[in-house]
Amino acid sequence: MFSRLRSDIQCILERDPAARTAWEVLTCYPGLHALVLHRWAHACWQHGFKWLGRFISHCTRWLTGIEIHPGAKIGARVFFDHGMGIVIGETAEVGDGCTIYHGVTLGGTSLYKGAKRHPTLGRDVVVGAGAKVLGGFTVGDGAKIGSNAVVTKPVPAGATAVGNPARIIQAEADARREAAASRMGFSAYGITQNDDPLSLALRGLIDNAATQEHQIALLWQALDKLSRTLHTAECVPGDAAREEHFEADKLNALIGK
Repeated sequence: MFSRLRSDIQCILERDPAARTAWEVLTCYPGLHALVLHRWAHACWQHGFKWLGRFISHCTRWLTGIEIHPGAKIGARVFFDHGMGIVIGETAEVGDGCTIYHGVTLGGTSLYKGAKRHPTLGRDVVVGAGAKVLGGFTVGDGAKIGSNAVVTKPVPAGATAVGNPARIIQAEADARREAAASRMGFSAYGITQNDDPLSLALRGLIDNAATQEHQIALLWQALDKLSRTLHTAECVPGDAAREEHFEADKLNALIGK
């Protein structure tokens, strides 16, 4: 028991730059308190003391702001960062080394008792603040769920899920970026500014339109110069766009570039 507690404390010291000492983590981190109390509640649940397990879970929620059903399975070295508002359902499973931020829900979409209603997180999964993972599917090892994402389908190992409804990102560039982030240290929240594929597509369209606007303006300028050389004004209409008017910067700002 004490070796597992030391392991939990050490993983918090490794992942949270605000954690300074083991004593501070032991006395001031509600995520650690919720884990320890959940192990007691889960042991009661496994041995048939259902009411006692639920009561410990209820007290844990009141003390820490983290609600974990006593039937849920939580692995080793799991870190609840801040933790307030985390809800984990009865049939949920959280693998070793996972990091779960505040406001996360591992919820169910089925009302049938006894069924696998809640998600299973593999090893080293990161679930960003406010994310909702709903359903009895699996999130693969090393996957990342972006902040406020709503995930209702399986996430492959090593992939990133962002948005509502969540979209799966497995691009090679994303994999290289995450590998670089791992070399530099822990990648918090599992999301970067350019992860949203919809925003990337819109930015590509905006950039392409801006390039076309620039080329059209150059063509009109060339025609205007030719008409002046030939001493005729009939080649170029008076309202021709000789300058660019496409406001790409404003449109990019709207989509968060």
